[in-house]
Amino acid sequence: MTLTELKYIVAVARERHFGRAAEACFVSQPTLSVAIRKLEDELGVVLFERGGTEVGITPIGLRVVAQAQRVLEEGANLREIARQGHDPLAGPLRVGVIHTIGPYLLPRLVPTQIAATPQMPLLLQENFTARLLELLRQGEIDCAIVALPLPESGLMVHPLYDEPFVVAVPKHHPWTRLKEIDAAELKNETMLLLGTGHCFRDQVLEVCPELSRFSASSEGIQRTFEGSSLETIRHMVAAGIGVTVLPTSALSMPGLENNLLAYIPFKKPVPDRRVVLIWRKSFPRPSAIDALVSAIRDCDLPGVNYLDNASAAVLAEA
Repeated sequence: MTLTELKYIVAVARERHFGRAAEACFVSQPTLSVAIRKLEDELGVVLFERGGTEVGITPIGLRVVAQAQRVLEEGANLREIARQGHDPLAGPLRVGVIHTIGPYLLPRLVPTQIAATPQMPLLLQENFTARLLELLRQGEIDCAIVALPLPESGLMVHPLYDEPFVVAVPKHHPWTRLKEIDAAELKNETMLLLGTGHCFRDQVLEVCPELSRFSASSEGIQRTFEGSSLETIRHMVAAGIGVTVLPTSALSMPGLENNLLAYIPFKKPVPDRRVVLIWRKSFPRPSAIDALVSAIRDCDLPGVNYLDNASAAVLAEA
């Protein structure tokens, strides 16, 4: 058996489809199917249930795939150890970040990190939390910047900062006269939300649970819009289509001086989210993690509450 074959079965288990798994592995479907069949013959077991619209995993297949993930992770660690030698800061650090953090943190983080540790370039990718967790387990990325809560994952967690939410409204909206807004008032407005899959959408729905009922009704379809990015939604708010909720780091984007929007704080208790850095317990470069944490703290994002050294030093398993 080979690491490539193990990568193929992990991809099929994730995608539940041979064609999509082949695309994710950048190979043809026949190549992937033949390799998996060869591995099944070698092991003498059937890993996948074929024939339906969605590929199933046999009970023994679940165990084999779980072990394959661990083997791939350890293989990535071997390559990392060999590459880094005696300097854990030498060489790239592969960092994932969720869509609602990346546009606001990364423009500050990259130059800050380059100035501090130029020998450790960041290889960055944006994705949903669920996908970043998969990439971490598979050893495709080294760490990820996400928001709590997280599912039980066995990963290490380092708290970074707490970020309050604000309400964004068109410049001539009646709310611009208010100093603060009660979250319950959102239900009376046309709310612009991120689409399903974004954790920030779920956090906004927690702020105003009534929106969940609207989104499931015909009235809600008329009253809400689901966007693919916070910046798309911000432009729609500026056009007067509705209002939205943003993390305060979004106020750091350049070009906000156009006076098309107003940002209004929530009444206490102010809703917020905790942003954390996560990585595998077996990751062999703890100094690289420390350097990244330091660079993030030096970004000085406006409006966020960086955790003090005592709080941020607490590591936990998610």
